[in-house]
Amino acid sequence: MLYLDYARKEGEWIPNRFGGRENLEAIDFLRILNQSVYRDYPGVTMIAEESTAWPMVSRPTDMGGLGFGLKWNMGWMHDTLAYFKQDPIHRKYHHGELTFSLIYAFNENFVLPLSHDEVVYGKGSLIGKMPGDDWQMFANLRALYGYMWAHPGKKLLFMGGEFAQRREWTHEGELEWWVSGLPEHAGVKRLIGDLNRVYVRESSLHQIDFSPDGFEWVDGGNGEMSIIAFLRKSVGGTPLLVVCNFTPVPRANFLIGVPARGIWREIINTDAQDYGGSGWGNLGGVESVPVGSHGRIESVNLNLPPLSTLVLRWEARG
Repeated sequence: MLYLDYARKEGEWIPNRFGGRENLEAIDFLRILNQSVYRDYPGVTMIAEESTAWPMVSRPTDMGGLGFGLKWNMGWMHDTLAYFKQDPIHRKYHHGELTFSLIYAFNENFVLPLSHDEVVYGKGSLIGKMPGDDWQMFANLRALYGYMWAHPGKKLLFMGGEFAQRREWTHEGELEWWVSGLPEHAGVKRLIGDLNRVYVRESSLHQIDFSPDGFEWVDGGNGEMSIIAFLRKSVGGTPLLVVCNFTPVPRANFLIGVPARGIWREIINTDAQDYGGSGWGNLGGVESVPVGSHGRIESVNLNLPPLSTLVLRWEARG
C-alpha cells in the first residue's frame, strides 16, 4: 500500500504530486485508520507487517509516523534463523547476524516474529531448520526460544512451534498434536510455559522494551566461541543477566562481568532436564566475586551448558 511502484514495472505506475513513489492517499488512510481505532477502542493494538525501510511505522501520527502500535521485526527473523541454520562450527563466521538487530532494535516498537511465513511453502518447520542430530536440534530450538524471549521486543510464535511440530504447517490439516506427548516435544512445551511465566513476572523483560535503557551488552563480540551476554533492565526493578552459548561445547567456570555484587539466581536454563536437556548448570545460582571482567569490578563464574540460554536474576547478598 505504501508504494505506487510496488510489483509494477517502469511505466505501469504514476508518480505522486511531488514526483515520488510514495502512495500519499494510502499513507493518509493508514494514519486515519490508526487514529480512529486507538481513539474508539483504546484496548487494542494495531500491528504492521512491513518489510521495507519505511520510517516511523510505529510512531504517533502527530510525530509524522503511521500510528501503528507495533511493527514486525522482519530483519531479526531473517538474520536469526539464518544464524541458527548454520552448523555451530561455522557460527563464528556469522556472529554479526546474531548481534546486528541490536543496532536498530529501538527504532520502532518491534515484534519478534517466528511467523507462518517461515513454516510453509517448502520452508519446513522450526525444528526442521535446526542443524545436528535429534538432541542438538531440540537444544538449538530451546536456546533460540530462550534468546528470543530475552531479546527486546514483543513475541510472536506461530502455532505448532510451542511443541516443536516436526512437519511443515498446512492449512488442510490439524497441527501435529500427537507429538506433544513425546518427551522431547513435551520439554519444549514446558519451556515455553516457563518462559511466558518468567516474562510476565520479570519487568526487566518487558517494561522498557522499546528503549535502549532496557538493554545493555555485557559481551556481544565473542564470535569465536559463539557466546553472547547481555543485561535486561527495568525502572527500579531487578536486572537480569542473559548468557547464550550457541555451540555444543560446554564451558565450565566461564567468567562474566556483572553490574552488582550478590547472588545471581538461575531462573531459566534451556538445558534443564525438565525441558529435555542434559541438566548441566549452576545449581540454582552463583555468587559474584570481586574479580574484574567485561569492564565491571564484579563477575560470576558460570557453567554454560551446550546449546543453551541462561537467564539469571540478581539478589542482594544477605
